[in-house]
Amino acid sequence: MLGLGSLARKVFGTPNDRKIKAARPLVAKVNALEAEFSALTDEGIVAKTRELQKRVQEGGETLDAILPEAFANCREAAKRALGLRAFDVQLMGGIFLHQGNIAEMRTGEGKTLVATFPAYLNALTGKGVHVVTVNDYLAKRDSEWMGKVYGQLGLTTGVVYPYQPDAEKRAAYRADITYATNNELGFDYLRDNMKSTIDEMMQRGHHFAIVDEVDSILVDEARTPLIISGPAQDRSELYTQIDKLIPQLQPEHYKLDEKARNVTYTDEGNDAVEVLLRAAGILPEGQHMFDPESTTIVHHLNQALRAHTMFFRDQHYIVRDGEVILIDEFTGRMMKGRRLSDGLHQAIEAKEGVKIQAENVTLASVTFQNYFRLYEKLAGMTGTAATEAEEFMQIYGLGVVEVPTNRPVARKDDHDQVYRTAREKFDGIIVCIKEAHEKGQPILVGTTSIEKSELLSELLKKEGIPHNVLNARQHEQEAHIVAEAGRFGAVTIATNMAGRGTDIQLGGNVEMKVLAAITADPHLHPDEVRARIEAEHAEEKARVIAAGGLFVLGTERHESRRIDNQLRGRSGRQGDPGRSAFFLSLDDDLMRIFGSERLDKILSSLGMKEGEAIVHPWVNKSLEKAQAKVEGRNFDIRKQLLKFDDVMNDQRKAIFGQRLEIMQAEDVSEIAADMRWQVIDDLIDQFLPPKSYPDAWNTEGLRAALVEKLNVDLPVQEWAAEEGVDQAALSERIIEATDKFMADKAESFGKATMEGIEKQVLLQAIDGKWREHLLRLEHLRSVIGFRAYAQRDPLNEYKTEAFQLFDSMLNSLREQVTEQLGRIRPLTREEQDQMMAQMVAAQQQAAAATAPISAEHAPAEPAIDPAPVQAPASPALQADARLAGFDETDPATWGNPGRNDPCPCGSGEKFKHCHGRLA
Repeated sequence: MLGLGSLARKVFGTPNDRKIKAARPLVAKVNALEAEFSALTDEGIVAKTRELQKRVQEGGETLDAILPEAFANCREAAKRALGLRAFDVQLMGGIFLHQGNIAEMRTGEGKTLVATFPAYLNALTGKGVHVVTVNDYLAKRDSEWMGKVYGQLGLTTGVVYPYQPDAEKRAAYRADITYATNNELGFDYLRDNMKSTIDEMMQRGHHFAIVDEVDSILVDEARTPLIISGPAQDRSELYTQIDKLIPQLQPEHYKLDEKARNVTYTDEGNDAVEVLLRAAGILPEGQHMFDPESTTIVHHLNQALRAHTMFFRDQHYIVRDGEVILIDEFTGRMMKGRRLSDGLHQAIEAKEGVKIQAENVTLASVTFQNYFRLYEKLAGMTGTAATEAEEFMQIYGLGVVEVPTNRPVARKDDHDQVYRTAREKFDGIIVCIKEAHEKGQPILVGTTSIEKSELLSELLKKEGIPHNVLNARQHEQEAHIVAEAGRFGAVTIATNMAGRGTDIQLGGNVEMKVLAAITADPHLHPDEVRARIEAEHAEEKARVIAAGGLFVLGTERHESRRIDNQLRGRSGRQGDPGRSAFFLSLDDDLMRIFGSERLDKILSSLGMKEGEAIVHPWVNKSLEKAQAKVEGRNFDIRKQLLKFDDVMNDQRKAIFGQRLEIMQAEDVSEIAADMRWQVIDDLIDQFLPPKSYPDAWNTEGLRAALVEKLNVDLPVQEWAAEEGVDQAALSERIIEATDKFMADKAESFGKATMEGIEKQVLLQAIDGKWREHLLRLEHLRSVIGFRAYAQRDPLNEYKTEAFQLFDSMLNSLREQVTEQLGRIRPLTREEQDQMMAQMVAAQQQAAAATAPISAEHAPAEPAIDPAPVQAPASPALQADARLAGFDETDPATWGNPGRNDPCPCGSGEKFKHCHGRLA
């Protein structure tokens, strides 16, 4: 009898069935246009692209309206460029991708070609499309291969890869369709938001992305943040100051847990430390140890206490040649070059009185989860996504649609074979491999680790069975070996993820065989070689099919059903025969989690002999339930991490958005003025409290603060003494005076120069403050979990304190920008002459020192102080440099060139890399 759920599905169909049904009429429309588009010339196909672009960009037609024509045009272009005619199910996959879904398509169904349809359709908007792959080899391969289709359609294709020249990378992002890896896209996004001009940025927005192997990128790698780091500001003094306080503490001031290797301050300890910090001048008056602003101080205190109570000289480390070198606790050997993270190594260096080496600090970071949520529309392709459908929908708003296969799946999936021990399991695997190999059936053996694949390789060598081992190290070589895994009698051992994205064809890959033959002997005629190899391939494929097709053998169940399904899906492409089986033992990680003791008793009571395996559908179901539990736990971890990262992500978007606005604006004087007015309002509130009488005003303090923060000395006391003057009137007078002061300054610099100065000061201040803020958030994140002991929700606490820190950062940013702009002034002629004379002397000294090597040799550009004393040069000053009397051999006649302008000496280098580096 059918259950209610089964009955309902039988009557109404599943949600997936309904999506497939809805897509069929669109596929029919594309098919109806096939004859018309087949009649077009090559020029006619390009003309059709231009017509569709015009209708979308100028006529306002929606992409859904032109979908049938665009798909028909793309299918025809692929047919001519590659000789491949897309199947109906491939068109269907393309439709689902365009709609912003994940298309789950089995291995061998041609996902690479499927992506061309939605990529072409969405590229017609002119906003660019990103196709994301898991490694650089696939990005280059797919861009070259599918670039022929886009070229036939009249569109451009680009590929992005690491260490690419800037001009080439910028051109790749300007192309209609750009292929890239997830890592490179994320890093370029971060790098773009560290640039100082719009022209230097690479990416041009996030319109539409198609992510290949979407489960690998958006689930498996979701917890991996992309981080750009650099040397931190020198905090040696803070480490040293705090280190002096720790010996003053008593044993009752902290609690040491040697078993957990942890130490924490007691309540008495917190009070004692706060008194010591205030006495040492580390903690400002009015600020408490547990205020959000004190996060960094608390972090250093914790690390200093750990350095003194848990790390001992000649036990955990030695000091040699003024350097703290760690000792491996297991071997007793020195670990030169290894450093403890998070400031702990620096705390030990301070304790030992040696030179404190710089920490690395995060300059920018983003997770894949938050990077890919930047796109207006996102889509993905994979062979396995259904098991993670809930996560894709909750986090990315992506639906999963299972696309039917072009031909029915003929693969035979065996039940799992469970052995008592790992040794018995591997014996069973070797017997199985020998049986298949003797009849010529190709075998792909999947392992969960490199170590296991090497162990299996040793066992096969003893049996004299020739085989290939893949460890997912060299992507290109890996793809070639996996592509040949379908040859007659081939035995390939691979980690489960190795060669992902590469199709295994029975009898081997024709294209790779042709390429290998022509490379070996360039005199051969390509057509003759192809005809010979195709004939040989057809014969070999027939032998492989007769032997049973590709046999996929899994040596262990993975934590995720998805990866098991991915491995299994390597066999049975396009209706080919095949077989899959998993060999397990009670020693496997998952079986231990599942509870092997109970299963071991059951197997013993069944009288199972050594070397025998149990094969039963119940075991399969139990294992799937165990895997589902592990998947659920991992999803919860990812979800929780995302909630924490979302707090930073909102702040990141606000800061990056502000940076972009500043870079795009021609004139940022209004932003600078708003910041100045806010600083004045804050000073008025501080020294002339609201609703207070003039007797309580601190006008002397206000005057001193205005000199310090805005570089203006105003008669505040006299103004305050006038009758009827209140806080608002004083504020107006101060704003009027400072506006005039800044207007006069802008006039002395020149309008264009002042705009350039304001923009650079704003960007440098934002970058510096954001770096400090990221460090504070890292420190806060590392200690916030302890709030749970006080029955407080760590996430809510983190949100509240992160917001307070962000607000504090913005106030500090306003003050820094206002102070820097108030102090900036043009150099006098005497000062310019003096500076140029110093530059020339230093240049001559450097030239003499480097003469044997090269007169043009320049070291790496030094770090630029984010608080410039003088105005950075601008186009206006650059123009003045070529006045009468200019002499390229005499720096005194050069004026004030811009840092990024060509050096006036004629070397062809930028000024900052040539004479400017000596300024």
